[in-house]
Amino acid sequence: MSAFVDEAQLNVRGGDGGSGCVSFRREGPVVNGGPNGGDGGNGGSVWLVADRNVASLLAFRDHPHRRAQDGVSGKGKDLHGRRGEELLIGVPEGTVIKDMYTGDSLADLAQHGSRWLAAQGGEGGRGNARFLSNRRRAPKFAEQGEHGFDRWLKLEMKLMADVALVGFPNAGKSTFISAVSAAKPKIANYPFTTLEPHLGVVRLNNTTEFVIADIPGIIEGASKGKGLGDQFLRHIERARVLCVLVDLVSMDEVSPQDQEEILIRELKAYQPELLTRPRLVVATKTDAASSEAIESWSGEKMSAVTGDGVREVLGKLATLVAQARTTEPPPQGPVTFRPVPQGTRVERLGANEYRLHGRDIERSIALNDVTNADALNYIEDRMSRLGVPRLLARAGATEGAVVRIGGFSFDYTPEQ
Repeated sequence: MSAFVDEAQLNVRGGDGGSGCVSFRREGPVVNGGPNGGDGGNGGSVWLVADRNVASLLAFRDHPHRRAQDGVSGKGKDLHGRRGEELLIGVPEGTVIKDMYTGDSLADLAQHGSRWLAAQGGEGGRGNARFLSNRRRAPKFAEQGEHGFDRWLKLEMKLMADVALVGFPNAGKSTFISAVSAAKPKIANYPFTTLEPHLGVVRLNNTTEFVIADIPGIIEGASKGKGLGDQFLRHIERARVLCVLVDLVSMDEVSPQDQEEILIRELKAYQPELLTRPRLVVATKTDAASSEAIESWSGEKMSAVTGDGVREVLGKLATLVAQARTTEPPPQGPVTFRPVPQGTRVERLGANEYRLHGRDIERSIALNDVTNADALNYIEDRMSRLGVPRLLARAGATEGAVVRIGGFSFDYTPEQ
């Protein structure tokens, strides 16, 4: 039986772009005619796609690395290289993607078919035919292929359910969901029997059905991570309705009223917005509780073992779910998330040292051979068109300042 995995680390890397080609036509006695080197193909990109047929993040536990296909290098006679194929990676609906090192949220794939560009493939280098101009009649250089983007991600799955069962360990949540749906969680007479969430579909009739989630037990201090509660509480966030279960049998240790108060307090501490959700509080285990305990509770009560009161509880939950569905905005269709491109910017590193950031300027350096005089002239022209001298002057750079772009550096000379 496969394990349920709701957190995973993932390394994604786009394919490298193919290199451009340096080539010249040979026409009879003419050894070097015009340039005809073809472009390299772009590397494939890596996309994460929400898929309702994927149940957990298990596939990434032992195999966390994913890489798209590289592009093919260009050839002579203006032959361009083939682009690398994209890599589509299916993840469960409700997967939140974060940067593993900063913790920043990058995307939330809540709807089936939504996709996020996880790693852009490298662009293919241009062949020397692309650099032909009136000033440059025989370009003897071409661009190298750009490396694909490489990053580590943290994936967190949040269950998509209509009703989330919230309660202390051993409050009867697993017994309840197994009695009203086809879900079969482990049931035993000790705390923390359930260590992973379970989903079940409840059908009351031909027109009424909803999804219910059995969330592992919450204890006091769960919002601060006690008892792995912060991991379990995450699965409550997307539920439309909360069903709080309190245990009548345990009233000698913690009364049902105190259980409810503690659970509500933990929900508020974790995410105050949860308290605005429709909520039904139900006392459980009436079959094993004393008459005194049963009489002390004036709200909803039931026994999932005997079925007493279960139908009434399901009816009230169905009503709350129906109301919640009508008041929420209509679901969006599939959403595509792409990183927002950033322009060139200057970062001051020291007294007279600067670093240039930006895809265009970094790509100009990464794709060209800085040991080639023709390529260096092209890089200089490219930086002028991007306004780099003006940006450095505004940043306060003076004669001889060290300017870094990726792994390349040069001494700054102001424009005359």
